[in-house]
Amino acid sequence: MSIPTPGDKVIDSRDIIARLEALRDELDAIEQDEDLSDEDRKEAVAEWHDDNDDEYLPLVALSDECEGYGDWQYGETLIRREYWVEYCQQMLEDIGVLPKDLPTYIEIDWDKTADNLEADYASVNFGDDDEYLIRNC
Repeated sequence: MSIPTPGDKVIDSRDIIARLEALRDELDAIEQDEDLSDEDRKEAVAEWHDDNDDEYLPLVALSDECEGYGDWQYGETLIRREYWVEYCQQMLEDIGVLPKDLPTYIEIDWDKTADNLEADYASVNFGDDDEYLIRNC
């Protein structure tokens, strides 16, 4: 599992789900620690939030926003807006839509192709201003 952060070119929804689960497990362990007094538990929970909310809250917001798209639980790709055209080109090459030996004199308008493919995607935000595209079908 990689830890998803705003700015990543591509993020797998399973990494978001796994990271949220790990963070929630940490918090649950603190909240259920019977060796701590009520006051110490409150302090430990507050400290956990101080240490983790910068990561945790954006992940929760992103997960909440994306949960209904595509195959979120089983692996959906989020593609950063700035990487979209390059991602589309690579995807079309990978699935074999384009011949591997395409002559150099043939030019493809990758921006227009990416615009056409975007019809099947929705825009979501991660962090402050990082826009990602996620399959919407």
